[in-house]
Amino acid sequence: MAIDSPQPQPQPEPTRDLLDSLQVVIPVRNEQQTIAHVIGQLHQQGLRRIRVVDNGSSDGSAVIAAEQGAEVLREPRPGYGRACWRGCLQLDPEVRWLLFCDGDGSDPIEELPRFLPLLHDHDLLLGDRTATALGRAALTPLQQWGNRLATGLVALGWGFRYRDLGPLRLVRRSAFEAIGMRDRGYGWTLEMQVRAIELGLRIREIPVSHRPRLAGDSKISGRWRASVQAGSVILSTLGRLWLRRWR
Repeated sequence: MAIDSPQPQPQPEPTRDLLDSLQVVIPVRNEQQTIAHVIGQLHQQGLRRIRVVDNGSSDGSAVIAAEQGAEVLREPRPGYGRACWRGCLQLDPEVRWLLFCDGDGSDPIEELPRFLPLLHDHDLLLGDRTATALGRAALTPLQQWGNRLATGLVALGWGFRYRDLGPLRLVRRSAFEAIGMRDRGYGWTLEMQVRAIELGLRIREIPVSHRPRLAGDSKISGRWRASVQAGSVILSTLGRLWLRRWR
């Protein structure tokens, strides 16, 4: 039976120490219409360590993020993974977790309280958009097809069945360092999930509602040519990861 939208459940109040151990990383490019909303949602959850990585924006994304109290870093070289990687450098010693989310307002930040009680027993927590009616409705047919293809190939090659490759994720810092991320493009999320399997990390996917981006244009899902290119990148990433296993 399909899982519908998650119903709010009482959650223990997270401690200040736990919240301060989370470093948020948000890669952005031209998200001036939504980034203030995303940062505001994170603040409402009690998160203070917020890094916005401006990946070559031509609008006021970086200025708005700074005005909202985020730490703004700049990575002018294009690449989703490159922006994420820049946000993971020179971390405070107290940071124990990395939280990745998008800057377009599509990730349900208000559902983070359901993730936090699971941190102790897991190394990688992933938001699963395909497990809720709202999440599935927000995904384009091309995104759904790409998800099924990529997760199916991972299951064939590594024996672990993911449901989604969504951007909302929490990864333990020590696990992230062990993963040794190499991808600097759109294969970033896929490489992280495959390497987590190879390292025997404790993985859990959590149903999240997701929603269409609040404003602006998608860099991938709304453009067929870019979507095909991203699909090619995902397939080539899987090929490289498969070959790496035998070296």
